This record gives sequence, C-alpha cells and structure tokens, in this order.
Amino acid sequence: MIGRVEEIARPRDFIVRDIEICKTQIVVTRDLDGKINAFHNVCSHRTNKVVLEARGSAPAFACSYHKWVFGLDGSLRGVPDADGFIGLDKSKCGLQKVACETWNGFIFVNLEREPNVTLKEFLGAFGETWDGLYLPFVDNPVIIVADLECNWKAIADGFSEAYHGAAIHPNTIGGVFLTKDNPFGRPHDMQFRGPHHWAVISGNPDYTLPEAFQIERLVSSGGISTTGNSFGGESQNEIDRMLAHPAINGSGANPWINELTGIFPNFHIDLSPGGFWTHQFWPVSPSRTRWESKWYIANATDLRTRFQQEHYVAKLSEIMLEDVGNVERVQQGIESRVKPFMELGDPEALIRHTLFHLDKWINAASAAEALAD
Repeated sequence: MIGRVEEIARPRDFIVRDIEICKTQIVVTRDLDGKINAFHNVCSHRTNKVVLEARGSAPAFACSYHKWVFGLDGSLRGVPDADGFIGLDKSKCGLQKVACETWNGFIFVNLEREPNVTLKEFLGAFGETWDGLYLPFVDNPVIIVADLECNWKAIADGFSEAYHGAAIHPNTIGGVFLTKDNPFGRPHDMQFRGPHHWAVISGNPDYTLPEAFQIERLVSSGGISTTGNSFGGESQNEIDRMLAHPAINGSGANPWINELTGIFPNFHIDLSPGGFWTHQFWPVSPSRTRWESKWYIANATDLRTRFQQEHYVAKLSEIMLEDVGNVERVQQGIESRVKPFMELGDPEALIRHTLFHLDKWINAASAAEALAD
C-alpha cells in the first residue's frame, strides 16, 4: 500500500514514495482523465531522478539533468535536440510503469514488471469481506513517523497482539480492554483469509476514567475507545457509517473495542468506536524500519473539539511511545543469536500466521503459487 486516493484528489496531483528496501522511488499521479498512474522515478535518458518534490501538482515532469519531459501517464513528451538521437522511439522511452490498483481508497502497487496476480486476486476473500468499508476523515490524518533500529517484523508483531497490554500500558489504555476474566487481552475472535487476517478485541464494560485523569474527564464525551473518546455530533455520524459495515465485530464482542486487520505483509488497518487508524512498516534494511502511523480525525469546527483533539494527540503519542519502546531491545536480542526460536501463545496467533505465510512467499516461485492453498 503506497497511499490514498485523497492524496491525489485532483487531476495533475502527484505523490512520491520511497521503497528503500527495493532501492527505488515511486511516483503516483492522477492524469487529466482522472486515472491513477504509477511509475519508477528514474529518467529514461541517464537515470536521474525526475520528480524532486514529495508531493504537488504539475501538468508534466521535466528532468533537471537534460530537460526530458514526461507526461502524467509517464510517457515521454519532449526531448531537447531530438534529432541528435538516431532512431529514438519516444513511445518506448517513457518512465517505467508500475502496476497500480485501488481498494477502499487505498492505492496498491506491484513492482513486478508483469504482475503474476491482480490486486483482487491478492486480497482474495479478505478483500471481499471488507470491501465497501466507509472510512471517515480520510483527508485529515495525524501522522507519526519514526526510524527505528529494528527489523520490520519486530515492530509489526508488537501491533499484532494485545497480550502486552498489562505490561506495557497499565497506566494508559490497559484498563480499557483488560478485565478480571480476560487479564491478558486474549482476542474475542480471529479470522484468517489467505495471508491476511483480523482479530476482534473486546473491551472492559466496567471501565471508567480514573479520578486522576482530570483533563481527560473534562474532554470526554462518554463511551470507551482505544483511541480516545469520539467527538460527538457530525463526527459521530461519520464514525457510525464506518461501524455499520457488516464485517465489523462479526463475532459479537460486547463491548467491542477494536478490530485489528492485517493486509500481508506490512499494512494494518485498525477500527474502533472512536474511529480508525493505520500502521505501515517499511523495511529499510534487515535491522532498520520506517514506521508510519496515521490516525484519522475530524476537522475541528469549534474550540471544544480542538481541545479534545489536542489532548487526544498528546495521549496517543504517549501510548505509541510505550508500544515502540521495546522494539530496539528486541532487535538486539535477535542479533545476539542466543535464542534459535520464539515461544508464541494463542493470543499471538496473528504473528504465527504472518510467519507461516512469509515462509511460504519466500519459498514460492511466484505470487500465484504463494497464494495457492
């Protein structure tokens, strides 16, 4: 997953994304016909980078080295002193295209020159189950980005289970979903569809904000949520549209607190009564990861809502620091090679599921083979 359609909402809009582990950079555009295109950011002349801005709007792209000009569809439009290139065929000299498809507003790319499977085939039954999911506030994310000295799986695993809640989050959100009957955050249900999955997390029906949380009590609008309390009014109407999707809490957890969905291999979409957020884990090297977390909230229209949101972001930052605080120490333990295996319990089944499919994909000759039962 490389972005959302709202990031290139208008014709001529573009974004640029680094995929460090593949040593490439992808440009995603919306052309004048409204079509979304993707291509490698490498000039067909002398391999210079063509697009130097991270995002923007432009009618075409001119390479800064020799001013070769490319259209929004990647085609070569202009070459200075073209007569000096004997036999030049502009139709064969466009930017290298990248397969690009969308699902629920998310933009996916496939770096294979001739993709072995379509996005629909890749998502399979997971994509069908969650298709049509309405996602609110997609044009207003709070974005957290961190470069971490760990393998991407070390941090992805941390966001794939609630077992750590009692140890890591006792003073922030642990009480929201841990109960006497379920003190270690066992999922209410887990579902597996090919290499993708989701887990249903139930909440604590007896949870109330502690007396010490005076500011949070002041901004609270009631209810429980792993992302803070919803903001009421039109914001709640938008969230209710999302929550109406039939796949959410399909197993009937009461109270339902979180749906953790994982799209193989490195993208999570989390849903809760307070809204939704995403995690993406970009490998930079075997021991480095760029983690991107996006939390989607309504545009504040009054002072109270803005105050709620400022508190929300402050608490969110504290919770995220708790989550990522261990991962570099975990990486150090991995690199010591002291332990040849990990013990994974039932609450960590999503981790086991991902490891199984990673092994399957590594050893498969093609994506189609990896997806086969």
